[in-house]
Amino acid sequence: MAGPLDGLRILDLTTVLMGPYATQILADWGAAVTKIEPPGGDISRGLGPGRTRGMGPTFLHLNRGKRSLALDLKVPAARAVLDRLADRSDVFVSNIRAEALRRLGVDSAAMTARNPGLIVVALTGYGAGGPYAGRPAYDDLVQGQVAIPALTAAADGGPPRYVPLPVVDRVVGMRAAGAILAAVVARARTGRGQSLEVPMFETMAEFVLSDHLQGAAFDPPTGPPGYVRLLSAARRPFPTRDGHLCAMIYTDRHWRDFLSAVGLWDRYRDDPRFADITARTRHTAAVYGVAEAVIATRTTAEWLDLLAAIDVPAGPVADLDALIADPHLRASGFLAPATHPTEGAMVRMGVPERWSDTPVGDPRPAPRLGADAAAVLEEAGYDAEAVGALVRSGAVGGQGG
Repeated sequence: MAGPLDGLRILDLTTVLMGPYATQILADWGAAVTKIEPPGGDISRGLGPGRTRGMGPTFLHLNRGKRSLALDLKVPAARAVLDRLADRSDVFVSNIRAEALRRLGVDSAAMTARNPGLIVVALTGYGAGGPYAGRPAYDDLVQGQVAIPALTAAADGGPPRYVPLPVVDRVVGMRAAGAILAAVVARARTGRGQSLEVPMFETMAEFVLSDHLQGAAFDPPTGPPGYVRLLSAARRPFPTRDGHLCAMIYTDRHWRDFLSAVGLWDRYRDDPRFADITARTRHTAAVYGVAEAVIATRTTAEWLDLLAAIDVPAGPVADLDALIADPHLRASGFLAPATHPTEGAMVRMGVPERWSDTPVGDPRPAPRLGADAAAVLEEAGYDAEAVGALVRSGAVGGQGG
């Protein structure tokens, strides 16, 4: 089975992480994604310790399921190839800034004029109409602008820090994948394509403020912004006698059963700080302090057994090595051994979702630069002689193979 998006054709002019992550999700679900790369390849090919040049681990895991075609879009013949591919595509997605797209002649107006049914997607730093429109944006920059480093500093009392993940690129990429599919549904209803902008700044502002707008959601405000529980220094893994434990003692039932199990229910049952979720949130440090003092007296394994018995969510604190070796991820098939045709033995990440009627298969391995030029161009109507001419002219490049 080819997956729920079998037959959807995506022309992917994105690089690095945010855009490739969005199209990787769609490829995982069965869309036919043709990745258009510059002659030197996507910069993410050089990220991480790979076995061969241009095939680093970041690229391999962001571009599975795709085909690669290397085009020098400054060459008119390459632009003609892109136009022909756009004519037979459903979605054209890029994360190139608007002015550069206009210079290349692949802006929304030009693309939809050729193919009125095309969905043209622009992944941008900032939404059109605001004073930041057109500026370059990167994950770290947007993290700072949406207050993530300030929130980490407020929570732990240290200096501002970025989240040690490209959280902006990943979140916006997921949002973009959903927006693309919404546009596909709309086209099925109206028969028309459309232009779609997915901005990093506004997307992440919504992501952060959904939790932290708090009292500032009202006019006049009913309190300051900032979700107290999330900003409490007490919100951290609990120290145990031999390590650390993640435990989510959250609902009224959780607290009643936890305090009963450790012999403290009679002491705190009438304490107003424990009365309900509103009170516990207001007094997060004191409430978590009670749990922390008790949890420190037993081992992590003892707590995992006790909390499982009373159905309070809990787990150990894993490092990266432990995550990669996690028995659930192996048993579920999410992490599995695989062999890449050019890079050899690898650990493959699977598709997380499970589909009852349209299951997805194992995605094709991430391609070497330009590996699929002949197949893509043949499908677009070029014969062998024309393909050879495109390669000799420099319009089409790549390593192939």
